[in-house]
Amino acid sequence: MNVERMSYQECIALVKRQWLARLACSDDNIPYVIPVQYSYFDDRLYVFTLPGKKLEIMRRNPNVCLEVDQLKSRHSWSSVVIDSRFTDLSGEASSEEKDRAWALLSKRSDWWQPGALKPGGKSAGDNPNTHIFFALEIIDLSGRKAQG
Repeated sequence: MNVERMSYQECIALVKRQWLARLACSDDNIPYVIPVQYSYFDDRLYVFTLPGKKLEIMRRNPNVCLEVDQLKSRHSWSSVVIDSRFTDLSGEASSEEKDRAWALLSKRSDWWQPGALKPGGKSAGDNPNTHIFFALEIIDLSGRKAQG
């Protein structure tokens, strides 16, 4: 198996192809990692969520990290790590970007899952005040790939 660094273009291409990432945030030096569905546009990732732990943490500490990968086999994979900055799109000032996030995410069926489901399969309902979109601005990224 041969492991190589990925170029910036290869990293962005992988991020554009995928839709699932692991989001890492930290509160009081305690990491919290969760899967999120995203859409990419113009060096930003857009995510839908409901109020909860990750949102509370990111509002206190907007510096987050994501990991996006593609596994073809045990010896053929790609992985990109993204340093990013959280922006809450729930305010009126960000309505245009919130509309963009909605439009991008809604291109996939079930785009709102798992962001709208709580454990046990319960939905948060149709209250639009609980629907929160956020953006993650890419600050830096790097990637590795293995072929073999």
